[in-house]
Amino acid sequence: MDVSIIIVSYNTEKLTASCIRSIVKYTRDVDYEIIVVDNGSTDGSVAKISNLKSQISNLRLVKNKINLGFGQANNQGMKIAKGEFILLLNSDTKIYDNVLGDMIHWMRANPDVGIASCSLRNKDGSLQPTGGYFPTILRVVSWMLFLDDLPLLGKLIRSFHPHTPDFFGKNPIYTAVQEFDWLTGAFMLIRKDVIKKSGYFDEDYFMYVEEVDLCYRIKKEGSRILYLPKWSIIHYGGASGKRSESILAEYRGIKTFYKKHYPKWQYPILRLLLKIGSVIRILLFGLLEGKESAATYAKAFKLA
Repeated sequence: MDVSIIIVSYNTEKLTASCIRSIVKYTRDVDYEIIVVDNGSTDGSVAKISNLKSQISNLRLVKNKINLGFGQANNQGMKIAKGEFILLLNSDTKIYDNVLGDMIHWMRANPDVGIASCSLRNKDGSLQPTGGYFPTILRVVSWMLFLDDLPLLGKLIRSFHPHTPDFFGKNPIYTAVQEFDWLTGAFMLIRKDVIKKSGYFDEDYFMYVEEVDLCYRIKKEGSRILYLPKWSIIHYGGASGKRSESILAEYRGIKTFYKKHYPKWQYPILRLLLKIGSVIRILLFGLLEGKESAATYAKAFKLA
């Protein structure tokens, strides 16, 4: 088996089915299996995927009674995966060429690369952010104070969340091959032997920042992490959760990351920076976007 494609599904019935069909339609030159881990969906996803199983012999389904989160569900899939490579693929994605077959051949020619991703694109073809650099104190300062939005500082300080070329500052980072610290979990092509060395996702994270944690451990083992924009997929984004939930989950996740990987003295500094950033966002996004955004960052302030 060349590759095991793991898709975590949570109330994305139509998108999951579309994703699976796109894999089957366009993937060539590799032997693959598709493992769908359903996280307690209530929208008919399980019935839909079960029906597809009767048509697609290499499709497997794991059914969870409750939502176990992104990391734990992917771990379930990875532990039963038979492939030499593992592709973690969001349910709200769509493949439209042989990206997987091509990238596996590329990975075999570049054995020092442990994880690779292609570019993620919106439905209209525009680029999405697809990774970044580990959140050191300096990068958190830059992130919380919007300094990485400034053209000059954005180039000097490698951002935790680099912006796309159409954002203020015209950062071209996602238009060329990049060696990142971490990649977005929407599309992560990983060598299975690398996962065995580093360990699976840390299940202390429910959703968000778990991929940063995994990449941190993989880089410590000596593997490179590359972004390869030669290939791309469509990522609709936000299908399984609200923006407010993702903001709060990221705050929780980065706090967990600091507790696990950085010196203890940095943790109170991180919390202070998150609180300062929350206050700025309450004022700024409250003015630009309204009460709902202000309320979300008020919750983030308490959480920080």
